[in-house]
Amino acid sequence: MKVAVLMGGRSGEHQVSLRSARFIMDSLAEAGHEVVPVGITNDGRWLYHPDIHAMLVEGRDLDQATPVYLELDFNGRGLLAGDRPLDVDIVFPVLHGPFGEDGTIQGALEVAGIPYVGSGILGSALGMDKVQMKAAFRARNLPVGSYISFAEWEWQGRRAEITEQITRRLGLPVFVKPANLGSSVGITKVKSGRELAPAVEEALQYDFKIIVEKAIVGREIEVSVLGNENPRASLPGEIIPAADYYDYNAKYIDNRSRLIIPAQLSDALTAEIRTLAIQAFRAVDAVGLARVDMFVTPEGKVILNEINTMPGFTAISMYPKLWEKSGLSGASLANMLVELGMAWHQRRRKLRYKYEEDK
Repeated sequence: MKVAVLMGGRSGEHQVSLRSARFIMDSLAEAGHEVVPVGITNDGRWLYHPDIHAMLVEGRDLDQATPVYLELDFNGRGLLAGDRPLDVDIVFPVLHGPFGEDGTIQGALEVAGIPYVGSGILGSALGMDKVQMKAAFRARNLPVGSYISFAEWEWQGRRAEITEQITRRLGLPVFVKPANLGSSVGITKVKSGRELAPAVEEALQYDFKIIVEKAIVGREIEVSVLGNENPRASLPGEIIPAADYYDYNAKYIDNRSRLIIPAQLSDALTAEIRTLAIQAFRAVDAVGLARVDMFVTPEGKVILNEINTMPGFTAISMYPKLWEKSGLSGASLANMLVELGMAWHQRRRKLRYKYEEDK
């Protein structure tokens, strides 16, 4: 098929998206698909050029490279390059963070009637917002750690009260995070009271809603989930971060972090973790793919951390590595994701959108 790969985007995870897109494009090409690379700049411009990926990675002057500006047409013509439709079969939005993984791109593609890979509007939005995600987990009685959340205006007006709540209810250390971001961007591990305010201010640069989570002592376990109405879970993997925790540098730059696949767990615990991953997938109405992150405490208790509906696909990312160990190559995985996206689109098309009153 002819697959448009969206990459970059208006997000703090722009560079991560570019790294992921390289893997996806190579895997799609290996599987026999025609790849149409579409770059989205930091300021939101949609550009098509055969070499757009390298242009964005290298920071070239795009105005001198004469790329074609793209736009979505909401009158049935899909992706337009000028006034000419690109005629792609499906879009693979390899976008992380806001304006890509949060339901915004998914909503635009839905309105334009274009098939796409991955979760829909609701699943993407819930997977992006860590506060609403955990609320969805709790609604299904799934195990989550202790946390509190607050908005920027609450912090500005009730800083002392919120600080007291954090130290009293959660204790230290805690993780301070933007509610709507991933790849550990804007995250700080706070070990003392004087570090709390600077950590909040750092997170507020990326989102106006903050989540503060109690630090959990335990092994970091991740599971890849694949499928639509009948999802399946990969073997679990364990992360041994090179840093104090699995931050941006440890995830994407420092290759000293260790990925143990499969994780050395008992058969019973492995089964529990894989079941919990599928329950988390369904709790947020995810479709297609997701990576579920959790902790296993020294006592053997499993605690959900979060779900990522468009996980990283870099050379050292856990999602493709877990499926590779579970028997799916990169090309097979990319091909299956495209097939799942098409299948879900065809299923939605069967729904009735016009009500006819009984005569």
